[in-house]
Amino acid sequence: MSDPRKQIVIVGGGTAGWLTACYLARTLATGAPGGVAITLVESADIGILGVGEGTFPTIRKTLRRIGIDEAELVRRCGATFKQGAKFAHWRHTPGTRGQDHYLHAFQVASDPSGLDLLPYWLLGVGGEANWDEVNTPQKRVADAGRAPKLASHDDYVGPLNYAFHFDAVALSHLLRGTGEKLGVRRIVDTVDEVRLAEDGAIAALETRANGTLTADLYIDCTGFRAALIGQAMGVPYKSCRDVLFCDSALAIQLPYERADSPIASYTISTAQEAGWTWDIGLETRRGIGHVFSSAHSSDARAEEVLRDYCGAGAEGVEVRKFRFEAGYRETNWVKNCVAIGLSSGFFEPLEATGIVFTEVAAVKLATLFPWGDDHEASARQFNAMMLKRYERARDFIKLHYNITERRDSDFWRDNADPATTPDSLHELLDRWRFRAPDAIDIDPNVDIFAEASWQYVLYGMGYRTDLRPQAGTFRYHDEARAAFADVRRQADFACRTLPTNRELVNAAHRGCFGARR
Repeated sequence: MSDPRKQIVIVGGGTAGWLTACYLARTLATGAPGGVAITLVESADIGILGVGEGTFPTIRKTLRRIGIDEAELVRRCGATFKQGAKFAHWRHTPGTRGQDHYLHAFQVASDPSGLDLLPYWLLGVGGEANWDEVNTPQKRVADAGRAPKLASHDDYVGPLNYAFHFDAVALSHLLRGTGEKLGVRRIVDTVDEVRLAEDGAIAALETRANGTLTADLYIDCTGFRAALIGQAMGVPYKSCRDVLFCDSALAIQLPYERADSPIASYTISTAQEAGWTWDIGLETRRGIGHVFSSAHSSDARAEEVLRDYCGAGAEGVEVRKFRFEAGYRETNWVKNCVAIGLSSGFFEPLEATGIVFTEVAAVKLATLFPWGDDHEASARQFNAMMLKRYERARDFIKLHYNITERRDSDFWRDNADPATTPDSLHELLDRWRFRAPDAIDIDPNVDIFAEASWQYVLYGMGYRTDLRPQAGTFRYHDEARAAFADVRRQADFACRTLPTNRELVNAAHRGCFGARR
């Protein structure tokens, strides 16, 4: 008797494959008579790209939905708590100015009275401090190495918004175990051929050891190879090399000097002469890398910059090298094949967009799953939303580069050239000359980054929004001063009461979070 359930075959494991498998298994009722049957085929010969180990706060909802215990995530994946990304030397050439760093915090400013504090800060009411320092307590908390929550808070809940840093390989293993418990069938095999039907859809997959596999829907999670959507079906990849120049990365892993060394509460992104370095604190090590443009730097020079950043501790430690091309597929669902993960698109590790695009695609696919076999209607909506998401994320990443005041290398001069900025980003910057980014500029159906994220980067980079023509409409200066003072008090209290990042990690090793402790 044939299986009446809808058949899904996912090709490729890693974080993208197993995160997608887990989410679909949980959402589409794997094992139920009217649900789906999911098979994941992964090769033992293909490793996992270890560049991205940071996430965005959406990961908490995703992991909760899948059913992963937060303390187990910490224990199994070396996970730590991330409260944003700190950007150093992106605005000015190092050594030419004083403080040159800002935090893209995850916390959103919120005054109980409903007063929008940003206009008052732009008018000078908030004093000389940067926007990231005055609008929420999170920067001071993160600078102090504090965690976003107490061990007594329930899973994925805390007073400050947060995400995670983790070992990507360990996470894929945790997701694999979770997926198998949810009923996902795992096949370790190699797909040797993708057979296409006359209409261009996938007819079957020919595997080396398990023969022919057929499905109602095929999901391509084969990474940059894009074995199904790209190699077999010929769907083109749109390069963003003319906008985002970085195409290479070097990565290194350094153990802490001591077992109790502090763990940074944010990703540290430091601008370099032809790119930038990331510095991510996990439980037992730091993951450090250099993302750079091969058109502006040689591999040898890039490795020299990376080792200079790391210091003596990196002597003799192996450096891994990666190549990529910033871009995306304008069409990610064709016939009965959907691309998710790197096979769909990738810009660069900046702002941890890699995993969040997998989350978004999995959620949208679950909502648009073609139960009635009408792939075309679902595909049109899926493709339109993903295309807009890629375009907006491209613009957000470019914003970090194009409003810089640095002119110390060809890399920064080229990034500041208006010709390398998309018209869509020029339009946004034009809007914000006389008003701040607002919810009116954001479409929650397609935007990964809300207006608060644009504000953190825009004003962290020194962009000037001139509110003088409408200054008279902002009449609540005393209330704004009181609100800014309240943020300072909240920061004082949080720094006194919240544990350090390492202390919260240690608490996870002693038991669960919340009432179950």
